[in-house]
Amino acid sequence: MTYVNERKKGGKQMAGKAIGEFSLKAITATYSPGPAGGVLNQVNWEGTATGFGAVFGTATYAGGPRGGTYSWCAEAFLDNGDALTGGGPGTFESVGKHRWRTKGYMDLSDGRRIAGEGEIDLASRSWKGTIFEIG
Repeated sequence: MTYVNERKKGGKQMAGKAIGEFSLKAITATYSPGPAGGVLNQVNWEGTATGFGAVFGTATYAGGPRGGTYSWCAEAFLDNGDALTGGGPGTFESVGKHRWRTKGYMDLSDGRRIAGEGEIDLASRSWKGTIFEIG
């Protein structure tokens, strides 16, 4: 899969400028049988994101410890009292002991599409990264 948030090289499209950061903490995880004998890992996350306020979401990961794909479904409660929902696909790859780099995008309920690049760290149960506009 090629995602719009990948840097321009090898013909891959580049995301727009960075518009903020996200910082999430894992709350719960549920495991279930997946396709081709694999395991699906659903993790509920909560935290904050620049311009989005409080964020709550579920990521469903498929693959293995070295990498795979995920889908993200979330709701954000903005500082002005509004809320946004959204979701989209992504990829993850191992970058060290119990650490994974993530890249993906989201279609938001207000019609925008954003990209995200981050890192999940098992020891701290955190997922932190940068949000990009797509334009």
